[in-house]
Order: sequence, then C-alpha cells, then structure tokens
Amino acid sequence: MAEKLKRIQVEEMLKSMGIMVFTPSEFAGIFNVSAKRATNFISTNLSSGLFVKLRNGFYIIRDSTVSNSFIANKLYAPSYISMETALSHYGIIPEVVYATTSVTTKITREFLTPRGNFIYQRIKIKAFTGYGLRRIDKDSVLFADPEKALADYLYFVDLKRVSLNDRLELRSIKKSRLMAFITLFERPTMVSLVEKIYAEYKKPRKIY
Repeated sequence: MAEKLKRIQVEEMLKSMGIMVFTPSEFAGIFNVSAKRATNFISTNLSSGLFVKLRNGFYIIRDSTVSNSFIANKLYAPSYISMETALSHYGIIPEVVYATTSVTTKITREFLTPRGNFIYQRIKIKAFTGYGLRRIDKDSVLFADPEKALADYLYFVDLKRVSLNDRLELRSIKKSRLMAFITLFERPTMVSLVEKIYAEYKKPRKIY
C-alpha cells in the first residue's frame, strides 16, 4: 500500500489489526510510507471525518468503539487506570465518574478530547505498581487492583488535592494489602488516614 493510500483500504486494515488509536509514526510504519505522507493523509482524513484528533500526535478512527480506559492507556504512557475511575468500577465509591483517571510517573496532565476528559496524576516510581491487564469493555487495559486504586486515591486525599469520599465501601478491600501499598508512598500521615477511615467505617450507619 506504499504507492497509494486509499481511505477505505486504510480503515479496513487499521480495524482488522485492532489499531483504533495511533500516532503518525505508527501509521507510517503500518503502511510503509514516509512521515510526511502519513501526516498528510491523517490531516486530509480529519477533514473527511475518518479520523478524530485526541491530542497532538494521537488520533482515533471516528466510529471506533474502544473504551475510554483503552484510550487513556494509549494517550499518555506509562500510566494505568486508577483512583476514582477504578474505585467506581469496583463499587468502592457509589458515584459514576465521567473523567477517566489514571496515575503516571510523568508530570500531571489533563486532556480534554472529543472522547472525554482524561486526567493523569503523578506518583513516585516506587509506588508505580499494583496493576495489571484487565478486560474492560472488551479491551485489555492496564488497570489498578482495588487496594492499589484506593491507595493511589488516598495519597492525593492526604496531599489535600482531592476530597475524601465519605461513602467508601470497604468490604471487598483487603486491609493488609492496602497497607502494603500505602507504605510505598512513605507518608506516615497516610497510615493515620487509613486507620481513621476504618474507624468511621465500623460505626453503625445512619438510616434516614
């Protein structure tokens, strides 16, 4: 396909390969064309409606049905889904969240895209663990374990960058595993925060 790129063939090949989100360099490699030809083809087909720009250097097929969690992994790496998005997925917080939250070892970023809002919070390399591949909406996604998602969240609560949700559901959380992740952040105040949360959780819930 190096001699001429045709829209229908390009779309069919990308979909057959499962490549819904891509960079110009990845596109050039797939179709064996120069970086300039790849950029020109992508630009033309932004106008035609085949592709949508997510952020500088990242594009998606417009009718792609990949999950926002998959997009989040691709949009800013290394990263994995965590905090409110993961906590909502596991039922640890009752709210439905609309931004996709991840943690990363790179600088904190936020991207407002046609597919949604993607937030990335920075943590130290030592604490960048406790995640693995999970099946989310038919996609394989780097996703935090329940205890790690909570530990990441409490780190930013402890930093006073996010507010503590007073409706945490802890029945599925293994406290010993949570505390193992908490120690990675090397903040004694987080240990106190966890103990306070568990003390409140054990109190009888008010029924209105």
